[in-house]
Amino acid sequence: MSQFSLDEFMVKRGGSVDPSRFVDETFELFSIPAFDTGIPEIVEGRNIGSSKKCIEPNDILLSKIVPHIRRCCVVPPKGKYRQIASGEWIQFRSDQLYSQYLKFFLISDTFHWQFMHTVSGVGGSLMRASPSLVAKIKVPVPPIAEQQKIASILDAADNLRQKDQQLIEKYTALSQSLFLEMFGDPVSNPMGWDKKPLKDVGIVRTGNTPARENLEYFGTHIEWIKTTNINTPSMYLTQSEEYLSEEGLKVGRSVNAGSLLVTCIAGSKSVIGNVSIADRKVAFNQQINSFTPHEGNVLFFYSLFKAGKKHIQSFSTDSMKGMINKSKFESIDFIIPPIELQNQFAERILAIEAQKQLALASLEKSAALFNSLLQRAFKGELTV
Repeated sequence: MSQFSLDEFMVKRGGSVDPSRFVDETFELFSIPAFDTGIPEIVEGRNIGSSKKCIEPNDILLSKIVPHIRRCCVVPPKGKYRQIASGEWIQFRSDQLYSQYLKFFLISDTFHWQFMHTVSGVGGSLMRASPSLVAKIKVPVPPIAEQQKIASILDAADNLRQKDQQLIEKYTALSQSLFLEMFGDPVSNPMGWDKKPLKDVGIVRTGNTPARENLEYFGTHIEWIKTTNINTPSMYLTQSEEYLSEEGLKVGRSVNAGSLLVTCIAGSKSVIGNVSIADRKVAFNQQINSFTPHEGNVLFFYSLFKAGKKHIQSFSTDSMKGMINKSKFESIDFIIPPIELQNQFAERILAIEAQKQLALASLEKSAALFNSLLQRAFKGELTV
């Protein structure tokens, strides 16, 4: 299989356009936020503030910002609007490449490991890949017919994975709809439920991080939860890779199963209010508040916090990042319906969650299959 540098396929002089000069023209804009929503923005030139790349159908776009997120897409067939793209994309085009084949290569581990070595900057949106260094990365280029065959196999596996993901999202939406149907909006409270601050209905504790330099604090005694273990597709915590020792737990914080863990400090305010249920005894770090209800159903409170996430975020002390200290968190008031109704809701949620767990297991298998095929594809093993 032939190997070529990506420089061979990188569009360096594809042209640009200043949409503000075409105030009444409507554009199809491929921005980075548009990628995250799954559809390009349809926007008038008057509302676009800077020059953009000119792009063509079948161009491959690779995001150079926040590079650890694997953002890559193929420009679809042109509709009725001129297609343009943010300057934060690295653009590729070639008759030697089947577009879907290159897209899959650019999201593979084979490429991503090399891609991350082209990055400069510190943290978040300040991190950028260098196009000049990306251009030096090699891509295997078999004949077009073989590229199409590989892409077809990967497309089929990816579609299976996406269907599982969509099913999980439908179960999540169903749970949220059920909450709103039974209790209404937890902040505006259209059903007139009693409202109480969290300190009146449960115990709030803030986690702690033992000194990292003291190695005796870390061991195998108790699982140590961080914010990355919270707000998973399941309602429960993911498994942590770190554990505290018995000595570490003496300066740490722990909760038993049946408590909620809520992100209270984060680098981005959007992460504040993420919540998961502890289904086992765990320790947790200082970026997390725990909430243990005195009475009431923990499944109700989980859904309450999910539905009221923006309300929780409104108590954050910083507009860009986010922090809610213990006293602030305790003061957040929410609806408290009768326990009988909370229990009815919980029974229904458990039925939905059982189906969701089956979908999660299916997604785990389909994702593993896709990733296995993706890695084999660029070693020449997929079409043998």
